[in-house]
Amino acid sequence: MLMQEAIIRAERVEKYYAQPSENRIQVISPTDLSIVPGEIVALLGPSGSGKSTLMRMMTGLSEPSAGQVYWHEKPIAMADVNVSIVFQSFALFPWLTVFENVEAPLKARGMEPADRRKRANKILDTVGLDGFQAAYPKELSGGMRQRVGFARALVVEPEVLFMDEPFSALDVLTAENLRSELLELWQKKTIPTQAIFIVTHNIEEAVLLADRIIVLGRNPGHIRTDFKVSLVHPRDRKASAFTQLVDYIYKVLTQPDAKPPELPQTTTGRPVRDQRQMHYQMLPHARPGGIAGLLEILLDHSGKDDIYRLADDLAFEIDDLLPIVDAAQLLGFLKVNEGDAAITETGTEYANSEILRQKELFRIAAVENVLLLRQIVRAIEAKSDRTVPEEFFHDMLDEQFSEDETIRQLETAINWGRYAELFDFDASRRRFIQTEKLHHETEVETAAEIDA
Repeated sequence: MLMQEAIIRAERVEKYYAQPSENRIQVISPTDLSIVPGEIVALLGPSGSGKSTLMRMMTGLSEPSAGQVYWHEKPIAMADVNVSIVFQSFALFPWLTVFENVEAPLKARGMEPADRRKRANKILDTVGLDGFQAAYPKELSGGMRQRVGFARALVVEPEVLFMDEPFSALDVLTAENLRSELLELWQKKTIPTQAIFIVTHNIEEAVLLADRIIVLGRNPGHIRTDFKVSLVHPRDRKASAFTQLVDYIYKVLTQPDAKPPELPQTTTGRPVRDQRQMHYQMLPHARPGGIAGLLEILLDHSGKDDIYRLADDLAFEIDDLLPIVDAAQLLGFLKVNEGDAAITETGTEYANSEILRQKELFRIAAVENVLLLRQIVRAIEAKSDRTVPEEFFHDMLDEQFSEDETIRQLETAINWGRYAELFDFDASRRRFIQTEKLHHETEVETAAEIDA
């Protein structure tokens, strides 16, 4: 069988930012990716993995630092690209009516007034906005405003429709309704669009809609797994094949440093080998209190629960819960397997202990499992004045992370280190300093060694 020619093809595209030194901040590692006719492609990944950056390069809005994006095998900068983007924030012109908002891209392309009126009215009717032409965005609900966003994107009859978290700002029922309507338009070929590329953080949404799912890892952004979904539409959320696929994706997302697991038999394709070479772990930005709270909730759930169900029960977005899960797993308090989080023996003790014992357990786990915290403690102990400048670790971290992420990594490390009484931090001097507790313990250990 002949392979379909890609509409858009990315070849070894990268995104990075040069630094004053010879090093650079790598946002997207060399990546190959194609979009072919007849597919809905869903792009998933944790926050900071470069989902939107990759999408912008595929649309031609952002130029790759290296590599090339092709539109029907022509470099995208030299091609007549026909794409549209639906944004999360609706991005409507508040001073224009619904009709004027939808007509705007046709007007920008120089279409004759009679032709653009006909085209705009047709697409408004298609997406269920007939009768709202004269309304202004402020008069509409969130769901109706997003319908206007869909209509404006579709009115130019794009060959590829890009969607960046298009349902995340909507309530659950409205989002579900719009997903169903989009899928109906696609399946009935009511719209001339040849492919849809949707960026999302909602795993169930991806499994409900997509013919192909790509999951990114981060630091830098890279494809961890890329596979086709063979489930027929309409898809049943409660079906075993559906839940297996959801669990598989959760496992890929919640075990960023592990080799991607085997795909369920309900899919086709194969995981992409993770070629990243990690130096520092990317610390999840979670506070010790949040970790303790998660462990206590899991104990009430018999020590184990499905992460998605847990997020739903707590009314959390999964992007808000995953950093806490990642942090607990990094510290050895949790084990995550196929989307299920199970508390470990140490995690159980941590959740059941008083505050001083919790700090002790956190301190042991942090030194054993977190390279950055271990290095800070050792550097402090190696200095005669028991202080180390923050800049020392900043310079090491910014070889691997962006400036903003370096600052966030240090903030998290300081928060964890203070809580565990591994060190203190002098914000005015920007220095890590030894706590009185550890100073006393070091003196005791030294005296014991002398006596021995």
